[in-house]
Amino acid sequence: MIYAIGDLHLDYFKEKPMDIFGEKWLNHEERIFNNWNRLICKEDLVLLPGDISWALKLEDAYNDLKRIDELPGQKIITKGNHDYWWQGPKKLKELNLSTITFLQNTSFIYKNIGIGGTRGWISEDVEGFDSQDEKIFKRELNRLRLSLDTMDKNINMKIVMLHYPPFNMDFTPNSFVDLMEEYHVDICVYGHLHAEGHRFVVEDNIQGIQFYCVSSDYIDFVPRKII
Repeated sequence: MIYAIGDLHLDYFKEKPMDIFGEKWLNHEERIFNNWNRLICKEDLVLLPGDISWALKLEDAYNDLKRIDELPGQKIITKGNHDYWWQGPKKLKELNLSTITFLQNTSFIYKNIGIGGTRGWISEDVEGFDSQDEKIFKRELNRLRLSLDTMDKNINMKIVMLHYPPFNMDFTPNSFVDLMEEYHVDICVYGHLHAEGHRFVVEDNIQGIQFYCVSSDYIDFVPRKII
């Protein structure tokens, strides 16, 4: 099985309680871990598309990452906009986490299914989108292309993990969707949208790609079965 859940927003040091964003977030960490242990087996794969820990430094994020590492299943993590602790591949590998793979311009093969991804960025039609945003947007597009380029051509299916939804404010697909279509991606999971932001969720088959929003509060903190 392949599951996905984004935006865990773990806080090992209990300095940023998420219930300030509403009652739905009460005890959210406990709920995530309980649901995870109930649903997921050692042989399963779990996709975590960003916003993993509130920690600012890698040594502090290690506490949250270790908790994830000790849960059942293999895990794939991509970066979110709040993952300030994220460092280069060498530093992440040196954490020696036995069940976690970090994707950065790379991909992962699970039972002949290719998984790639990157953070993504805000859509180009967001008010205030400027030249710096455009630079980041294009850089993230290129990172997704690099990730997809590392996949074996003979795999049966392709999945992309993004943190930001790959849609414009009017719900139309943006350049990330066009790139995924070019590479014949089958499934895309994304997160980032919370509370009132849920009104911008798009879940449909668009340009041959099935989209799933897996922000933890959107899926009631229950890992969502993708395959």
